[in-house]
Parts: sequence; C-alpha cells; structure tokens
Amino acid sequence: MTDVIDGNAVASEVRDGLGDAIETLDEAGVTPGLATVLMSDDPASQTYVSMKQRDCTEVGIEAFDYELDPSTPADELYDLIDELNGRDDVHGILVQMPVPDHVDSREVLRRIDPAKDVDGFHPENVGRLVAGDARFKPCTPHGIQKLLDSAGVDPEGKEAVIVGRSDIVGKPMANLLIQKAAGGNATVTVCHSRTQNLEAHTRRADIVVAACGVPELVTGDMLSEGTVVIDVGVNRVDADTEKGYELVGDVDYDSAESKARAITPVPGGVGPMTRAMLLWNTVKAASEAAEVDVALP
Repeated sequence: MTDVIDGNAVASEVRDGLGDAIETLDEAGVTPGLATVLMSDDPASQTYVSMKQRDCTEVGIEAFDYELDPSTPADELYDLIDELNGRDDVHGILVQMPVPDHVDSREVLRRIDPAKDVDGFHPENVGRLVAGDARFKPCTPHGIQKLLDSAGVDPEGKEAVIVGRSDIVGKPMANLLIQKAAGGNATVTVCHSRTQNLEAHTRRADIVVAACGVPELVTGDMLSEGTVVIDVGVNRVDADTEKGYELVGDVDYDSAESKARAITPVPGGVGPMTRAMLLWNTVKAASEAAEVDVALP
C-alpha cells in the first residue's frame, strides 16, 4: 500500500518542535525576527509572504513586513537590505522572488548578510553547502530531507534522480543527497530539459524528486515499483472548477501512486515543509547570533 506523505503533519511537528528552542531564546532575552521584503504585485507572491508572516506569529517569531512598489528604484531595495543587515532584532532576511526586471536578483542575494540569509542562497552559503559545512540548508531541499525521514526512507546507497536543476531546489537537493552525512550518501543523477530519454533515468531510481515546473511530466510508466516520489511542482492548469483552474504537481499523481512506495501530494506535500524550514533557519540564525545553544527539531 502506498504511503501518502503528509507534509502538513510533518510541518506541524517541526513548528511544534521549535517551541522549546524559542522558549530557550526567550529566557535569554532574544526573540527571533524574520524580515520579509515584497517588491511585486503578483497575487501568488503576496499570498506566500502573508503565509510566512502568519507562520512566524503562530510560533513566536517576530515578523517584520516590508512592501515596495515594483517601480521602486533598485537602490532603495539595496538600502533596505543594508538597514536590515544592521539591525540586531532581525535575524533572518527574505526577499521574495521574483523581483522586477530592473533589479539584479543576484545582487539582492549577495547583499544579504550571509548570517541572515535564511533562504540559504548567498554565494557564501551555497559554497558552504557544497563543502559539507552548511550554515543554512535551503528550505525546500531541507524540508524534503525531513519528509523522507518521516517516511522511514534513508537515502544511503539509494539511486536518487532529481528532475530539475534550479538553484532553489535541484542543485541544492543534489548536494544534500550526495553529502557524506545523515540524510545523504545517495547516488545522485540530475536530469533537466536537455536530458534525453528521461524515463531511462527515472525507472532505475529508488527516489525521484520532481522539481521541473512542468505539469504532470513524470508518469507512472516512468517509475519502477516501490519508488519514493517527492513532487515539488505546483502548477495551475485549466479545469472545470469554480476558480477555473486546479493545482497539479510535476508528477501525474494517479498513475504514479499505483507504483510508488511513498508519494507526496500536491498540495499538502512539500509546500508546507518549505515554510516550516524557513522558521527553522530563522531560529537557528537567532541562536547563533545570540550565542545561545538551542535544540532544533
């Protein structure tokens, strides 16, 4: 029987587990603080930021909300980041992507203090991840590690195939799974839009992580029996519903479920974990800034 991995339940466990760490920090006079910066009128980005702020409030993290008009000069965004870098009450900084075309997204990432880069995308933090000395693991790949662990899946010695090579998911996921550490030690193949005969790779996989942004690209006939399937995709497709669309993943769930040992649904799989691990990183950043040892779940 296929195990449907409940991301909402695992994320709730992570948030609950952060309570003790936040209490320890509170006893030391420290309240973890996360600043979110939104420079977009995209409804999805606005919703995502508001959900992150709500999560902070629920667990006891101070949320600082900054919204800039998309037409704001890039220098004003950079100046805001510089200001947040210098504030003792802000331990994590998240600039919601994408930013407008006139803003250099790489400069945004470089501008954030690496010790406050709770997304884990600053070049220094990327280098530390690759070197096996991660300061912050990027939230989605870290969340996927937690989901695998919750399902009793140890990647050690397994064949893992990642479909997608983004800086946000594909590349850091490969780095985490290949590390000589708990949650790693897998043999990793990264596939992408130029990969020929994709199914030849996915059929030999013990673990498939689909993160390519193509609706229902991975189907059941591309999998072997007993594969663990992690679906990162969230795609809107036209549908005869009240909203006129439905959300589907990068995996055709119905056909894949019949083959999978375990599978994440969309929604309710990876998404909640991304937000939970952002809180995790923020608490870690606060503990390191205050030099207070805490137990993280």
